[in-house]
Amino acid sequence: MTVNHMVWIKFGSEVPATRIAEHLAGLQALAGVVPGIRQLTLGRNFTNRANGYTHGLCVILDDEAALSAYAVHPRHVEVATALRKDAEVMAMDFAY
Repeated sequence: MTVNHMVWIKFGSEVPATRIAEHLAGLQALAGVVPGIRQLTLGRNFTNRANGYTHGLCVILDDEAALSAYAVHPRHVEVATALRKDAEVMAMDFAY
């Protein structure tokens, strides 16, 4: 069963645009590194409906085992740890 990993990201106003770009590039690069990723999309929120969250990430993975492997993959851990220093992050996972 395919898994959708959704992440909401809220960068503070003090985080420079260059730093945000570095985070987004790191997230985007996960698609070429972490096995089990079928698709990764990432973008800036353009509405006022997300309670201040500024960016969204959707990762479609092969199955729940791929999600578990993704969560502990060293590159994902590195990127996510750095991101949490500059942003509030909320995630949800669902299978379909």
